[in-house]
Amino acid sequence: MGSVRQLSGRGTLFLDFRYLGQRCREYTALPDTPANRKRLEKALAKIEADIAAGTFDYSATFPGSRNIPARDPAPAPVPDLSTPAVPTSASAAAASAALSATPSFKDFTATWMSERQIEWRRSHLKVLKCTLDGHLLPHFGDRPVGTITKADILAFRTKLADLPGRTGPKMSPKRINGILAPMRQILAEAADRYGFVSPTLNLKPLRLRKTDVEPFTLEQVQQMLATVRPDWRNYFTVRFFTGMRTGEAHGLKWKYVDLDQRLILIRETFVLGEDEYTKTDSSQRDIRMTQVVFEALQDQYLATAKLSEYVFCNREGKPLDNDNFGSRVWYPLLRHLGLKKRRPYQMRHTAATLWLASGEAPEWIARQLGHSSTEMLFRVYSRYVPNLTRQDGSAIDRLLATRFAITNAQTAAASAPQEARP
Repeated sequence: MGSVRQLSGRGTLFLDFRYLGQRCREYTALPDTPANRKRLEKALAKIEADIAAGTFDYSATFPGSRNIPARDPAPAPVPDLSTPAVPTSASAAAASAALSATPSFKDFTATWMSERQIEWRRSHLKVLKCTLDGHLLPHFGDRPVGTITKADILAFRTKLADLPGRTGPKMSPKRINGILAPMRQILAEAADRYGFVSPTLNLKPLRLRKTDVEPFTLEQVQQMLATVRPDWRNYFTVRFFTGMRTGEAHGLKWKYVDLDQRLILIRETFVLGEDEYTKTDSSQRDIRMTQVVFEALQDQYLATAKLSEYVFCNREGKPLDNDNFGSRVWYPLLRHLGLKKRRPYQMRHTAATLWLASGEAPEWIARQLGHSSTEMLFRVYSRYVPNLTRQDGSAIDRLLATRFAITNAQTAAASAPQEARP
């Protein structure tokens, strides 16, 4: 699959694509701007479509180019319009034969994984293998990778939509997009190596419904802490008032808890039964303990420090199991209190909204949550702040009302008749 790239040193753009098994570069004088990139990307898409159809004429597209491959076919003769055109399928047949000679989807996927797995986390590799073995390989495994068409993928996507989902009667658009994501990468790499246009090039992901966060109010948090089993109270306190992700909390080890400096060092996460590097680089952070969190961790230290390296663990000293926690502790507690069912991840959202409501600096909150900027903070959580703090424009109303009241009084006094003044 070709690309539009910048020529280092000059800042101009050039096309980089493959034709007849050769890598071709055609340079332009266009500066690297969004408009010029878009223009060249459209031209490149047309070139690759012509290459796939066997109708690409290099010399006509780039007249005077020094990079015309030696095997470039001569320009097609001008047709004689006086006689009916006789269609020829020679070029199409040659292109079809070339695509059929590509390795099978299964074989190329194995090559792709062996080359790329050094870049991935173990948890990602597990999920990827599950997706490949469960869906992609059974359906496309024996097909030559170059013969898979957009129509094939659309039919496969429709088939997925009729399968039962993890939490519903049908598979969700998010899950379908997740299954097709590795296929996009595999076909893009195959297209780049074997000189065809990826059938997923213009295939858009399914649109996902926007889901709102559902944090708990401070009163609900207090109610839950007062009701939950005593051996889980410290865990709930830390989750509600630190904003830690589930994997971060379950993977938290005592060596990352600094009670002297009152810091929680987020350095690992527990995913699919293994300790992993955090979700992103920005997730590596130090969380400042509030007094309630400090006291909860002091109490937890007495309970588990000698039993396990993990702060929160089961009776065998192993990290908590998220499914077990949800089915045996979390959801029964919500039902008992008559609270709306929601995922345990809402404890993280609750911490964010409570910090915002208390007036903490957004930059500080973003760092505590492990966000690289405040953009997500304002996009996801800001609508909850007015309901919690009444910072909904009333403060500026009071300021302006007070200021204009003073100004109006001064103006009225200045314009009053002389005899009426004291």
